[in-house]
Amino acid sequence: MQEKYEIFKERLRKRRVDVNKSSRDHPALVQVIDGSNVGNNAACIYTEEVEMPFLVYVAREKRRSCPHHFKAGALNVLQRISSIFSNSAYILVLDCDMYCNDTISARQAMCFFLDLKISSSLGWIQYPQKYHNITHSDIYDSQFRITWGVYFLGANGFHGPLIAGTNFYIQRKALYGVDIVNGNDIREIRESLGPSNELLKSLTTNNNLNLRELPSHFLQEAHFLASCIFEKDTKWGNKIGFWYDTVVEDAITCVNLHKKGWKSIYLNPKRPQFLGTATTNFNDIFIQYVRWYSGFIDLTLSNHFPLIHTHSNMHFVEKLMSSYFYIEPFYFFPMMWFSTILPLCFLYGIPLYPQVSDPFLMAFGYILLSSWLKHLLDVLISGGSFTTWLSEQRMWVIKSLTSYLYGTLECITTRLGFHEANFTPTNKVIDDDTTNLYQMGKYDFRTSNMFLVPLVTLVNLNMFCLIIGVLRLLVDHDPGLLLGQMILVFYGLVLSAPVIEGMVFRTDDGRVPLSTTLVCTTLSLIILFLGYKLS
Repeated sequence: MQEKYEIFKERLRKRRVDVNKSSRDHPALVQVIDGSNVGNNAACIYTEEVEMPFLVYVAREKRRSCPHHFKAGALNVLQRISSIFSNSAYILVLDCDMYCNDTISARQAMCFFLDLKISSSLGWIQYPQKYHNITHSDIYDSQFRITWGVYFLGANGFHGPLIAGTNFYIQRKALYGVDIVNGNDIREIRESLGPSNELLKSLTTNNNLNLRELPSHFLQEAHFLASCIFEKDTKWGNKIGFWYDTVVEDAITCVNLHKKGWKSIYLNPKRPQFLGTATTNFNDIFIQYVRWYSGFIDLTLSNHFPLIHTHSNMHFVEKLMSSYFYIEPFYFFPMMWFSTILPLCFLYGIPLYPQVSDPFLMAFGYILLSSWLKHLLDVLISGGSFTTWLSEQRMWVIKSLTSYLYGTLECITTRLGFHEANFTPTNKVIDDDTTNLYQMGKYDFRTSNMFLVPLVTLVNLNMFCLIIGVLRLLVDHDPGLLLGQMILVFYGLVLSAPVIEGMVFRTDDGRVPLSTTLVCTTLSLIILFLGYKLS
């Protein structure tokens, strides 16, 4: 199979010598990879003994003058082309960095899709994203343990979980819309789906084609379905298929499907049905998170925010859960307060909480401890350890001060027209140096200063404030007044221990660059001076 695929790639390369090499400016390409001839103009790979499954390679047309709508646009093209070739009732969506780890995922999904009690309203089956290269400590929280083990599992009690972008089976008619499938007005259907007779026929007829002897005009029709002009004046990306106008097509699509009454199921068998490669460095993680959180904030500010839809089929608790993912980047604001105002007030002796002798301090302590213990319980229930809990707490703080910040800023600048939305695929290329650091439990700080500067600056600020503040308390002989603030600042530094190690003790290539450390130290001293003036 691998040898045949390499031959196929070489033949494609030779056939596209005169094509513009830009990934955003090229014609459509639909290629049937099969052991039989497909019309007179088909270019196929001939198998010798082993019969290959029916496989179609699709590269949609892209032009700089026409928006391609990122991943959602690609999925909609695949949906249309698969309709005229196979027209299966169910579609598996799988990212290029994931692979099937078991052969029974479709059979498991069909147990639910074919259940007469729920089949009419069941839209999709979501499997978790699991990775083969995760270490026991999982320092980057790549498993999203709480998301899969708590939120998605709990969502089964209502209408089901969100779409997570990959590893899910979805009903084709859910993407078309029940009204379209059952409609009788052919003119309305054509205006919604587009001017393709073969696509329209696929709505009401089963595919009885011999996939080994396809007529040549099917390839021509497939090229038309993959063209830029096909979706003009249709409802693709709005009412049909995966929704557009965002880089988080899964979030907006599933919310709109839930609003229509479609339900979903989270299925997590013991054996992972799909496996992938997790990101093992800060640079790729930050880029991925910024894209996600920029899209979430954009949806929060749009009319797709779940809580504003009073007339929908979504349960109120389901709206709350969906909205939580949307507004998660707003954690940046309280985290920035805890990282700046709290340590500065501790340094200059300004109490923010009741002193130790005040019984009201117990209320603050209860909130803090219950939050920690709730998270720890979730981690332990899902198979983690105390070290895992500490890593997740650390990554939450790091994300709040970096990805949440820049995701919010990117959304605002995009809405103001200063920045163009983009979909940067996450790099999953394995680097030996990065892998070695990850396996040793060391963070790889080789990323842009855009992410490092706010993080390292605030770590330095908290370190200075804690050291000087404790000395001041010892001189004043009144530690009870600021004990609560001191505990929080100290806890922040415990979480920041790997950053301090990267600045001071590490000498490998993954350490925090010395130039970045010096710049951030200077910035933290400036903040200390400004705090002194304001106090």
